[in-house]
Amino acid sequence: MTVKVAAIQFEPTMFRQEENIQALLALCEQAAEQGAKLLVMPEMGVSGYCWQNREEIAPYVDTIPGNTTRRFAALAARYDCYLVLGMPEVDVETGLYYNSAALIGPSGVVGTHRKTHPYISEPKWAANGDKGHAVFETPVGRIAMLICMDIHFIETARLAGVQNADVICHISNWLAERTPAPYWINRAWENDCYLIESNRWGLERGVQFSGGSCVINPDGGIQASTDSGDGIVMGEIILGRGEKAPRVCQRRPEKYLELMNDSYTWNPLDFFNLYQRSPLPAGKVSEIAVGQFTPQHDVQQNLAHIRHLATAAQEKGAEVIVFPEFSLSGPYQGAAQALHLPGAEVTALVQLAVSLKMTLVAGLVEADAGQCFNTAVAVGPAGILGAYRKIHLSEADKTWAIPGDKWVTVDIPCGRMGLLIGEDITFPEAGRILALRGCDLLACPAAMGEPVPGAHPGSEIPHNYPIPCGADKYHWLVPRVRAGENNCYLAWANSYQPGKSLGLSGIFGPDTFAFPRHESLLLDEQGLVTLTMDTSNLDTPYPTNVVRRKDLVAMRQTNGYLPLIKARQEPL
Repeated sequence: MTVKVAAIQFEPTMFRQEENIQALLALCEQAAEQGAKLLVMPEMGVSGYCWQNREEIAPYVDTIPGNTTRRFAALAARYDCYLVLGMPEVDVETGLYYNSAALIGPSGVVGTHRKTHPYISEPKWAANGDKGHAVFETPVGRIAMLICMDIHFIETARLAGVQNADVICHISNWLAERTPAPYWINRAWENDCYLIESNRWGLERGVQFSGGSCVINPDGGIQASTDSGDGIVMGEIILGRGEKAPRVCQRRPEKYLELMNDSYTWNPLDFFNLYQRSPLPAGKVSEIAVGQFTPQHDVQQNLAHIRHLATAAQEKGAEVIVFPEFSLSGPYQGAAQALHLPGAEVTALVQLAVSLKMTLVAGLVEADAGQCFNTAVAVGPAGILGAYRKIHLSEADKTWAIPGDKWVTVDIPCGRMGLLIGEDITFPEAGRILALRGCDLLACPAAMGEPVPGAHPGSEIPHNYPIPCGADKYHWLVPRVRAGENNCYLAWANSYQPGKSLGLSGIFGPDTFAFPRHESLLLDEQGLVTLTMDTSNLDTPYPTNVVRRKDLVAMRQTNGYLPLIKARQEPL
């Protein structure tokens, strides 16, 4: 079943609510006349956004249901459609205000979402949402709603994914970057669902909003979008597409229990030092590197390539270098090719680490007790520091490998490093758990050919320097999003194999909205790149560095995440 949908882009005006409502009704009527059956309007579209306090917004709040929703319900009844409306809500029982989204159908309000993860402005007047993250069954699909900052957190959209949502309706007042934003794209792709994005544009109290309203496909492709100005973005969603992609249906919830932990509620410098058991390594400024090459089935040839790149990285001052998946052993060809830990080949890797005084991370096919694993090993001058067996296997891996069962972190002079491999990065839970364990750096050997990066044609929105407005061939990259959402550095070492894996190795910084981007990217060639990693701290008892402070990790709302650790989430 194909359903026509519409994202409404609109610039509301503060203190002129009636005019805003009339303009939104007119835009919705135009979209409905074009056949749209699901229409999505911006966050706080009826009122404007930048309110200073409860007193200022008080004349513009309404109940849900209430007078405002009834006006949109009349339109929904007239056109037999469903609307998502952003508005300031008052709870009649408590008097609390919320930044809310109402799902409205021909018979009235179907459901409400109250913004759970506030941006800096909401605490001036609104309480955190208390309705969780429901998915609503309608004739036009299973609908989830998120509001702006909610989508920064992997858990909110994942709750929609595990409840088999067809579409996430994300309403926002997004700012400070080109849109469609990488976070929007990532949440659609990683949860294998459509995302209808309704963002505002324009300037309000000195804040420049980004526009870019769009319809995003489950593969991360932008189906339709607009840049600036009021308007309607028409698109289609297909219902009944069958079981979700492996990145959703092959989750391993039994490995995600730590998602319920709030490690950053307390000062992390104190928390990880509790009982003097696992203090974070002292912060410092370091150079880190990734090497990109095509692993062969000749271990000695691979070692020679590793030695060459590691030596070049050391000459550039790097203390850590990460190599691709299977970089030591070559891709799996049979159990006879598998290496042992320890073994002669890994010992040679350790000897290289000793001679260069570096930490090396390499991938290999590992044999242990008659079984094979897809493994990443970290070695340094002290020997084998840790070995991680891939938890989320690819379809090719499953023909020969046993999945791992333990997350692995190691402490090195640069900081705390967590290990991932390839397809692990497609599961947002993986990076999150390592971040919750205090990792500064995620090292991820890979051999992946998708998802391909998403380009951006450029924006006419007048962002202030240094926010970029021009075209960007590499606007959306999954490793970049994973780094930013977890406030970690991420060293992504992807093998370069034309027709099989993309290359595009890189090192990505811990702040998504820091421009110019703090990252190094290697395209379709063999070689290496380096980046400065800073985990240092001013002389204070509390972390002053984002990678140690982890603002986004600290702002999680774990009370709503319980379905993420259940083996199966039954439909509502």
